[in-house]
Amino acid sequence: MKLWRVKCLGMRMRYALAVTTLLAGASVEADAQNGVNGINAATQQVGSYFDTGTTLMLTIGAIVGLIGAVKVYQKWSHGDHDTGKVAAAWFGACIFLVVVSAILKGFFPVQ
Repeated sequence: MKLWRVKCLGMRMRYALAVTTLLAGASVEADAQNGVNGINAATQQVGSYFDTGTTLMLTIGAIVGLIGAVKVYQKWSHGDHDTGKVAAAWFGACIFLVVVSAILKGFFPVQ
C-alpha cells in the first residue's frame, strides 16, 4: 500500500499530527525570544575571525604569487611563447586576493 494513495488518515494519525504541530509551534515561539542574543553572539564570533581571515587571504596571495613566479620562470626558461598570459593569470590572482583583503578591511571596519 503506497503512502500517497491513502486518502484519509486514521484518528490516531490525525491526533499525532495535531500534537506534533502544536509542540513545534511552541518550540519556535520559545526560541524566537532568544533570537537577539543569538544574533549578537554570531556578530561577535564573526568579528573575532575577521582579522584572521583577512590575514589568511594575504598569506594565500603571497603563496599564489610565489608559485606563479616559479611557473612563469619555468615557462620563460623553456622558451614558451605564452609566458605573458601565464604571468598575467598568476599575478592577477595574487593581486586580486590582496585587493579583496584590503577592500574587506575598508568596507567592514570590525574591531
